[in-house]
Amino acid sequence: MNEKILITGATGLVGKVVVQLCYQRQIDVHYLTTSKTKMSVSKHYKGFYWNPKTSEIDSKCFEGVDTIINLAGASISKRWTSTYKKVILESRIQSLQLLRETIVKEQIKIKHLISASAIGVYPDSRTNYYDEDTNLKSDSFLGQVTQQWEQEVDTFATLGIKTSKIRIGMVLAKDGGALQKMLKPIKLCVGAAFGSGEQWQSWIHVTDLARLFLFVKQYQLEGVFNGVAPNPVTNKELTKAIAKQLERPMLLPNTPKFVLQLALGEMHSLLFESQRVSAKTIEDKGFEFKYHHLPPALNELLIK
Repeated sequence: MNEKILITGATGLVGKVVVQLCYQRQIDVHYLTTSKTKMSVSKHYKGFYWNPKTSEIDSKCFEGVDTIINLAGASISKRWTSTYKKVILESRIQSLQLLRETIVKEQIKIKHLISASAIGVYPDSRTNYYDEDTNLKSDSFLGQVTQQWEQEVDTFATLGIKTSKIRIGMVLAKDGGALQKMLKPIKLCVGAAFGSGEQWQSWIHVTDLARLFLFVKQYQLEGVFNGVAPNPVTNKELTKAIAKQLERPMLLPNTPKFVLQLALGEMHSLLFESQRVSAKTIEDKGFEFKYHHLPPALNELLIK
């Protein structure tokens, strides 16, 4: 019989790639979705309805499952109105609370919870090099969200469940995310670095991130792991590398901060926060990145 895992956020940017890898490795997937139209039923991939806002969940989703990969959470790439900021936080907290409450109520035996988190927990800095033991925490909106998110994950440990948190950096993917947003102006030859361009961007290829989640599952690793490639780059280096891959010139001066502040509101901080983050902990556990450096990652994602 195949292994079986439960995935929340399975239809998202990272979730889709995790599902593909599970299929290749003959791991059956149960997934939770808030959309009844996204529920498919096949031998190895089965959808179950849930609605964390109203505490609804089909507890059959746990049948035969001993590991949960939690990727649930509203996108942070939308304008942060006060209403939407609430959605960003609650979508992360309520989903974990519903999982935990159902596990307790139904006395479900789960061995391992592996949850997404974010490098936004680390403070903005041009000089610090952050590893998982860093005690400094960001007081930004995303920093506060991430801290509450991680605290919610920790509550599963009180049930005797192994917990792992993957602090994810900028995910580079073909189907969406930050890279696709950066491509548009560069393709039109109006690409430019943001602000000084000196802010660090800790990135990861989406395939490596999906592999990392399954590596943590396979070896039942507990604790916090940074989901970033080993070689962070500055915003200027990232923009130049994309332009080079697309064979487009970089003609414009850097985009001033106030312009992006006007265009994006508070969300502009995503483009200016600087976190240089280490991948050493997961590498020391034996994980090997396919994409250590940015040019090969971009080459794979932007291949003509």
